[in-house]
Amino acid sequence: RPESDEHAQAALRRLAFEELFLLELALAVRRQRSRARERGATLHTTPEIDQRIRRRFPFALTRAQQQVVSEISADLASGRPMTRLLQGDVGSGKTVVALYAALVAVANRRQAAIMAPTELLAQQHYRNIQQYLAGSRVRTLLLSGAALTRAQRAAALAAIAAGEVDLVVGTQALVQQGVAFASLGLVVVDEQHKFGVLQRATFRTKGLQPHYLVMTATPIPRTLALTVFGDLDVSVLDASPPGRGRVRTQIVTPGHAESFWIELRRRLQGGEQAYIVC
Repeated sequence: RPESDEHAQAALRRLAFEELFLLELALAVRRQRSRARERGATLHTTPEIDQRIRRRFPFALTRAQQQVVSEISADLASGRPMTRLLQGDVGSGKTVVALYAALVAVANRRQAAIMAPTELLAQQHYRNIQQYLAGSRVRTLLLSGAALTRAQRAAALAAIAAGEVDLVVGTQALVQQGVAFASLGLVVVDEQHKFGVLQRATFRTKGLQPHYLVMTATPIPRTLALTVFGDLDVSVLDASPPGRGRVRTQIVTPGHAESFWIELRRRLQGGEQAYIVC
């Protein structure tokens, strides 16, 4: 029975706080119990492993990448399955961090898999990884629907199941029936919101509680909800490698559209390029 508007607002705030507090407390208890039961592969990052991996990159990791690598390494060595969201803008170096984690798994004699939402992105990841791993003993494979003939696909699946492949990069072909891993230790899903919930869940069943890293440059409501619910630990790459151009975002209202087209025309005449997304 509030006696004033101020009392009513304070009461509503108290009720909202209590509801959120009890929800978070219950979810935290549930997560703690779940973590106590779950067991995952213990993947250690020794100083020797760390140095071997870093030598693969022709550049030093950024401060942000160093921090995230430390967080992921701690997860991998914890004995519990990692479930971590790696968030960072385009060009912030998420792929390098994912490859670092994959190489830790390989160094511990486990397989790693990286799933991308499109053929183009899977091929791009694979090409970059091939460049970093040139001359190494890490056995890699690109598995996608269009890249392999029927015979090549059968041979690839047999090699994965036999443990003759260390690192697999692919599309949703990785979660299709018939794909079996000998010792899957780490799953990396790029742009995770573009995959269905069941697709991601199926991927996790390909190994005995593998560690799970999801990457995104575009957080979505479901991702934020999972974060709130405590099902995902969050790592953020808040800095880009040196030399990357700064992205400047501007909002142009309809009333100023004419000035935008004038600026676009000026840049095109100066030799620059543009593209328009509809």
